[in-house]
Amino acid sequence: MPEEHYISVDQLPRAEITLPIEGPPFTRPEPALIEQLSHVSAATASATLHKMGVRHTFMQGPVARQLGAKVVGPAVTLQFMPQREDVASGEGQERVEKTSALWAVFETVQPGDVLVVQAFGDPYTGCMGEMLTTYFKGRGGAGIVVDGCVRDFPKIRATGVPLWSVGVTPNYASQAGLFPWAYNVPVACARVLVLPGDIIIADDDGAVVVPQQIAPEVARVTLEHEEWEEFSRIKLAEGGALRKYYPLNEEGQREYEEWRRQQGR
Repeated sequence: MPEEHYISVDQLPRAEITLPIEGPPFTRPEPALIEQLSHVSAATASATLHKMGVRHTFMQGPVARQLGAKVVGPAVTLQFMPQREDVASGEGQERVEKTSALWAVFETVQPGDVLVVQAFGDPYTGCMGEMLTTYFKGRGGAGIVVDGCVRDFPKIRATGVPLWSVGVTPNYASQAGLFPWAYNVPVACARVLVLPGDIIIADDDGAVVVPQQIAPEVARVTLEHEEWEEFSRIKLAEGGALRKYYPLNEEGQREYEEWRRQQGR
């Protein structure tokens, strides 16, 4: 058989696509709505959305790396995609990354934003490290949720930026099999759809997405829920009957209404 000769990947025709892909402009929710939801836990938000028929909102996988931290804010998004040598790869490393969606998304961060990253739970790709996280903090970012890993974790922790991630790795962003592809586009973070401008509520229980268009109703229902749970918690701590106070039966509801009146609520 004749010997086959292959040209190198650098000589192959390139796919006709321009990176990074930037999503269209989006509207962030009003600060007053964010303030209302800041009193709502991830667990209550998830339960409320489930009862409303929106069932896939909890991002299973990313866990709190700074216990006790909580963030509530609008999502800006970063989408990693698998590398393919005729489109984008990790060659050139930081030089390549500086012209990618990874650098670009940080330039769009506004105070209070939560960065949400789609990374397929990849254990080898360090989606960001200390320097980008420091820049994120400098721009006023509230927190980061990564469906994957970060690097420089001890230094990220020292920045004080609340982080939810699947894990940590020594690798940089394009060292493994993913490449930062697009920003402020719809992403699937832990297989949950997140649109730019949606509201993220993240605490020790994990991260939940609240669709922006239904967030006012979620705020109304959840704040009411949190209030009667406050009353129930008081009564249960005093040894009150579980069947009466959680959830409230009719008698418990009457007592709750009287308690609210006394509280001036």
